[in-house]
Amino acid sequence: MIDKTMTRRQFNKLLMASMLISTEGLLNSGLAASSFPKHSDLPGLESYSATGLIKAIKSKKVSATELLMYFIDRHKRLGTKINAVVATNFEGALKRAQKADEALSRGETWGPLHGLPMTIKDNIEVVGMPTTYGAPRFSRYIPNKNADVVQSLLDAGAIIFGKTNLPLLGMDTQSFNDVYGQTNNPWDVSKTPGGSSGGAAAALSAGLTGLEIGNDIGGSIRLPAHFCGIYGHKPSYNIVSMHGGKKPWKTNHSNYPVVLDLAVKGPLARSAKDLKLAMDVIVAPPSYQRKAIKIKLPDSRKSKLKEFRVGLWIDDSLYPPDNDVGNCLQKMVTELTKAGVNLQDKKPDIDLKQSHWLRGNLETSTLSHLQPPGYYEWAVSQVKTLKDDDQSPTARWVRAMTGYHRDWNKLNEERAIMRQKWEDYFQDIDVLLCPVARIAAHNHDHTKIGSRTIQFGNETLNYWDVVGPWNSLSQVSYLPSTVAPIGFTPKGLPVGIQIIGPYLEDYTSIQFAKLLEKMNGSYKPPKGYEF
Repeated sequence: MIDKTMTRRQFNKLLMASMLISTEGLLNSGLAASSFPKHSDLPGLESYSATGLIKAIKSKKVSATELLMYFIDRHKRLGTKINAVVATNFEGALKRAQKADEALSRGETWGPLHGLPMTIKDNIEVVGMPTTYGAPRFSRYIPNKNADVVQSLLDAGAIIFGKTNLPLLGMDTQSFNDVYGQTNNPWDVSKTPGGSSGGAAAALSAGLTGLEIGNDIGGSIRLPAHFCGIYGHKPSYNIVSMHGGKKPWKTNHSNYPVVLDLAVKGPLARSAKDLKLAMDVIVAPPSYQRKAIKIKLPDSRKSKLKEFRVGLWIDDSLYPPDNDVGNCLQKMVTELTKAGVNLQDKKPDIDLKQSHWLRGNLETSTLSHLQPPGYYEWAVSQVKTLKDDDQSPTARWVRAMTGYHRDWNKLNEERAIMRQKWEDYFQDIDVLLCPVARIAAHNHDHTKIGSRTIQFGNETLNYWDVVGPWNSLSQVSYLPSTVAPIGFTPKGLPVGIQIIGPYLEDYTSIQFAKLLEKMNGSYKPPKGYEF
């Protein structure tokens, strides 16, 4: 952290001693490495929260330009280790940072994110930057319109300098593709950071960015947060606009996009406070509805840890966490008990397997028209060959891919019943604690996800049955879900806990995460990324 007693003059003296040329010269020099501030001159910024960084900018302990150059320096020195930030616009970002500093010198502020350097997941449109979806055929696509969420961030004063990696079309729980390659977990580069927002989580964990926005349809924010030891929030469904610019696979742009079932956009960060900060900015309907509709979320139900009524569902006979993850979860329960938290071994009347399968069916159905060429045709050829009792992952996928609208209506009705059960549950409980996944970060595995397996103890299991079931609980029923880091496995891999809250009460689960953060201590970077 920056020494709170350091004066502005002392800080500038340290910084400017290492800046050999002006910002204008830096742009003209093609961002020469010698121009970057030495990392030793800016102690601790890699572990600062976005909230802390913005406070430092607005109090003039650091300028937006200095902070951006700091992140550029870290990207140059450390980025190749993990390959998380895969496209950059340093020149445009530096120009915007200079303007932010000039505005602040005049006593003007652009908004709650004034001057904050940050990155955005590759599949979210930013004008002038690639939006490849990890697909070679889209590698040269540059949108000419920002996604709604990006425009909200820019309007609030953010400075977007890069895009982060993801799997092909965002359809995997790891992050590798033929455009940008593989992203590694900064806690152990032999492990995946998760997906599909794996580049976002890895970049935050390594201190390469100030804030991130990802998207989630099956754990794509929460799993990477868990694997990388950071905070992530999957919002309630349909409170953050999914609307963006023209998709690279479409010839025409529509201001009235198809809204995908289940899918949401949400923040990832190094602090739970940052999740609230970001949500305050990005919660809004699609731009075309804003002339008549506004969204105001209720405040957290409770403010203090002891006030919360906390339900526990940290184990399940069908999908138990492994010993390492289970021990971390149990340790957290013990700490909460010591703190006097009102814990109740009570779960909703929901079947975890039913929820897991329902999420898979709904996701396959909603994405059926976006599959690569030939996938749907292959499913049609296979569906009539299936036996009635075949419940293999492939069989379930084929049926969901080719189902009739009547079949989807039946799934939706099943979901509606689940949503009511959750609503009933949250009459007596404020948040539910459960695992994010059954394991911590695992080795990279580039085999096809549909047939991928993973070693779980002494068993070889279907991969999705290990990383997916617990993420389905909130996804199916449109509930908010916050992930907070709670500890490490014996091998030093992060473990997170999932905090599920009532529908539209996102600030309740985020508040609980903030209280856990206060109890556990603030974020600290992985070894090798401390400076």
